[in-house]
Amino acid sequence: MSREIAKHMKAIVRQIEEDVQATALQFRAVCIVGPRQSGKTTLSKLVFGNKPYFSLENPKNQALVEHDIDGFLKQFKTGAVLDEVQRVPDLFRYLQEVIDNNTKRGQFILTGSNNFLLQQQISQSLAGRVGYLELLPLSYAELLQAKRAEEDIHKHILKGGYPELWQEKISTEKWMASYLQTYVQRDVRLIRNITNLGAFNRFIQICATYAGQIVNRDAISKDIGVDTKTVQAWLTLLESSYIIYLMQPYHNNLNKRIVKSPKLYFYDTGLLCYLLNIQSEIALQKNKAYGAIFENWILTEIRKNRYNHGIAGGMYYFRDSSGNEVDLILEKQGHVLAVEVKASKKYTSDMLSGIRYWQKYNRDSQGILIYGGHKDESLDSLVSIQGWKRVANI
Repeated sequence: MSREIAKHMKAIVRQIEEDVQATALQFRAVCIVGPRQSGKTTLSKLVFGNKPYFSLENPKNQALVEHDIDGFLKQFKTGAVLDEVQRVPDLFRYLQEVIDNNTKRGQFILTGSNNFLLQQQISQSLAGRVGYLELLPLSYAELLQAKRAEEDIHKHILKGGYPELWQEKISTEKWMASYLQTYVQRDVRLIRNITNLGAFNRFIQICATYAGQIVNRDAISKDIGVDTKTVQAWLTLLESSYIIYLMQPYHNNLNKRIVKSPKLYFYDTGLLCYLLNIQSEIALQKNKAYGAIFENWILTEIRKNRYNHGIAGGMYYFRDSSGNEVDLILEKQGHVLAVEVKASKKYTSDMLSGIRYWQKYNRDSQGILIYGGHKDESLDSLVSIQGWKRVANI
């Protein structure tokens, strides 16, 4: 039924839908978190269209609920979809009693755009009672399935994956400007009292220049004039609200000295390009950071695919003190896969240097080179070359 509704509403069917339904059969409540505007509300209404819907984003609604939380919950005899629940922290204590008094599965569907606040509140009041899922913006695989995908990867990189941009004729630049303003004014202030918003805005801009790179907290601290503890707190803030994610280094069973700092990536390359003031496909291709932006898009697509199939974690990078590096070490079905990403449209053998080095110490590890071209080729039993479109299957 939900697929028919999605078609009618011009919504793109989300691959996580099956996992959401399965989770609702296992837990008394389901919590769907992810970036603002990633489609959480639409997904919840489609999958749980028989449940009442109530948004806590509106200040009037917040005040109404806070005045009588117990009375508010009692009106939902069979549960409800409660949107942006982190806005009313006390709600979770009352939810615990309601859920404990009824063993039925999938009673309440909770959504939120701040991972830190939700995890904190759930761990305190609803641990073991809630199934937890993360919904990221639209993936290339989902757009491909919906026959909305573009032939040119640059269009995907520039637009990003926020559903509204794919469903409506909207200026990407104007949409991103509004998104960023809303994020800073609402979400940031909800979590942390940042008095110097100018410095925080500069911080976000600087983070964009670090996409695909190892984070240097000391350098960022000097650039914006705040201490390193503040930089760390702000990085955590961006990560918990799904603006960036930090990829940790892989270090299992390796004797080599490795780099221990994380690499920074954006959850959406449309937002990344906006922050870098890249507004056209030509400007994107000519930008000195194009290779890093291309890498960001590929790795984030892989991350989306994993989340959409209920797989969290298992993504690392490798770099040792001698500069040997692999962009992605992926734990997949009990095996370790080395993935190298190159923006070039033409393959050259030196692109495999990182994978070949990795395989000296991990002889059974498969390796994949994803590049900006289209031709796929298996070089031997352990190494293959795949065009960028194949990222939908990884």
